[in-house]
Amino acid sequence: MTTPTSSTPADTSTAPDRNLALELVRVTEAAAIAGARWVGAGDKNTADGAAVDAMRSFMDTVRMNGTVVIGEGEKDEAPMLFNGESVGDGSGPDVDVAVDPIDGTRLTALGYNNALSVFAVAEKGSMYDPSAVFYMEKMVVGPDAADFVDLRLPVKQNIALVAKALGKPVSQVTVCVLERARHEPLVQEIREAGARVKFIMDGDVAGAIAAARGAGVDMLLGTGGTPEGIIAACAVKATGGMLQGRLAPIDDAERQKALDAGHDLERVLTTDDLVTSDNCYFAATGITDGDLLRGVRYAGERIVTESIVMRSASGTVRLVEAEHRAEKWDRWTSA
Repeated sequence: MTTPTSSTPADTSTAPDRNLALELVRVTEAAAIAGARWVGAGDKNTADGAAVDAMRSFMDTVRMNGTVVIGEGEKDEAPMLFNGESVGDGSGPDVDVAVDPIDGTRLTALGYNNALSVFAVAEKGSMYDPSAVFYMEKMVVGPDAADFVDLRLPVKQNIALVAKALGKPVSQVTVCVLERARHEPLVQEIREAGARVKFIMDGDVAGAIAAARGAGVDMLLGTGGTPEGIIAACAVKATGGMLQGRLAPIDDAERQKALDAGHDLERVLTTDDLVTSDNCYFAATGITDGDLLRGVRYAGERIVTESIVMRSASGTVRLVEAEHRAEKWDRWTSA
């Protein structure tokens, strides 16, 4: 047995280690608890602001030297968690960080299902840079169908391939789709193929993970946020599922910006293209109840959260239920 020395890989490795996973979930718990104060209040901006503030504060306790590459971003004009911001306590590994304090701000404001707080980390330089192309076509399936489908194939054919891989009739295949006017032709194709549609209002990170884990849906299809796709890819890697995406610029200016950055707009991006590292982490905490997680609950002097934590290197998925003393969270839960 070799005794570790100052020159061994055990001491010199800059890759994130397994202990990081549970540090991340503390951050998403904080953001979820802060955001949950505003569930059903009709004010998505205040809810998001509370979650951002809590996430940023707790993130500084995480042992990492992180750079936000997917943050509140250009669309939100955020003062915190913006792209390029340094986060963490600076003592740990160099990592890319992708965050969404509330994936589903409208869901939170209206009290609807499937709002999450999410946080993903991967080795530095491994997360895809979409060059401000905010939307992409996406397809997500679980591990049983991962090797059979292709975004370039017709919708009907992909659904048939999923049905065959899962050993079920097409009529029992359920496809998760964001409820948007742009998806009306897609929905028609899915129904004409004989499959079922399950709509989600917002929050396609939750939809992507549900599809990858077979949690109530068998696949996700449609156009959604590129940042959310990259965050979801970190989770999908741990499940053995598959996410494919293709950039979808919303106008000529965005298209030209993508071309100038060297993007091939016909290219189908795989999970490994979106996150090249095989050592990435994903954590999410439910804000409102959903297919993936239960939302924040209040039980007397306790606040109860449910979270999921994933690590791709080991393929480990953990469900974490935690109880928090309400009095310790007054800063985040008081009006």
